[in-house]
Amino acid sequence: MELTVGQVAKRAEVAVSALHFYEQKGMITSWRNQGNQRRYDRSVLRRLAVIKTGQQLGLSLEEIKQALSVLPIDRAPSQEEWESMGQNWKQILNEKIRLMTKLRDELGDCIGCGCLSLNRCRLRNPEDILAQQGNGALLWKQNT
Repeated sequence: MELTVGQVAKRAEVAVSALHFYEQKGMITSWRNQGNQRRYDRSVLRRLAVIKTGQQLGLSLEEIKQALSVLPIDRAPSQEEWESMGQNWKQILNEKIRLMTKLRDELGDCIGCGCLSLNRCRLRNPEDILAQQGNGALLWKQNT
């Protein structure tokens, strides 16, 4: 069953402009009917659900696009294809969780600094590399 752009936007709860954007990025596809109107396969709703879920999880569009690359673009994915995509996301999410946990656990060391570039900052200056160059906002100074 084919869906119009308006039907897809309504069912997926996204703006029509978002559909055009995702299509431009190669994340979804459509075709044109005889009246030159966009039409989508129903399977696009699953791809949009994946996109929205990825965004809610804080994944970048590039990370989402990479995950979608293992799924067929013109039909609903099989169980094995979903599992393959899930394994890719699991690795990305585990790394994000590791980094966020580190940030959460070490953020207290930055109270009073504000710039995250003190020579002892384990977040901005891991392994105390910048301490050799002096104190203060060294990275900020380099970028100004």
